[in-house]
Amino acid sequence: MKKKKKLVIPHEHGGWAMVSVPFLTGMAAASPQWLHLPLFAGWLLLYLASYPLLQAVKRASNRDRMLRWGSGYALAALACLIPPLIERPELAYFGIPLAALLAVNVWHSKRKSERALLNDLCAIVSFSLAAAAAYLAGGGEWGAEMAALAAFNFAYFMGTAFFVKTVFRERLSARWVVYAKIYHVLALVLPWAIGYPPMTIPFVFPALRAFVYAGRTMRPAKVGIMEIAGAVQFLLLTVLLFR
Repeated sequence: MKKKKKLVIPHEHGGWAMVSVPFLTGMAAASPQWLHLPLFAGWLLLYLASYPLLQAVKRASNRDRMLRWGSGYALAALACLIPPLIERPELAYFGIPLAALLAVNVWHSKRKSERALLNDLCAIVSFSLAAAAAYLAGGGEWGAEMAALAAFNFAYFMGTAFFVKTVFRERLSARWVVYAKIYHVLALVLPWAIGYPPMTIPFVFPALRAFVYAGRTMRPAKVGIMEIAGAVQFLLLTVLLFR
């Protein structure tokens, strides 16, 4: 009997939140348009392409299969992105920082250091740029509002990276627990510093989570549920409050 081919997709729940939440906040902050459908499809396929391609860089075993899947996702992504790029050619500018940030992720994958903080930072910047792209596609303009929206998404998801480290790999490090708590306090200050005081509210839950649970032993399932709840509340509150 012929063996059924297994679908190659990312398995980290946090990645699915990061690929969707920034995009949805950007779309809501501007105005939902038909253009968002192919743009999101292309963005999602680019995310799917990055997983097998980075796996191919990381290890030689199964490399051909990973390259085939990655190339297929990438070609499908390019096909989906044609209508948005024709309608809003300036969306192509996002390709420049995305390529540079991906190069950093490739470098870390090649050295098997994907859990390095710099690698997380670059990946989260990449995901946060989706908020700006969706905002632009919805009729928004380049400017402070677009930058603030991307900054809030980056601040939220970077906080999740700090938190997850303090309950897993860096759980026994008092230094990392302090770093996580300081970061979440600064995240509460950020909205006031850039002129969006109501946006402090979406950062209350992650701050409480960090101060209560950072450094404690937690089951992965419980952490996953908390991350999903946090991402949902951030999305809903950002849609309501970001103006």
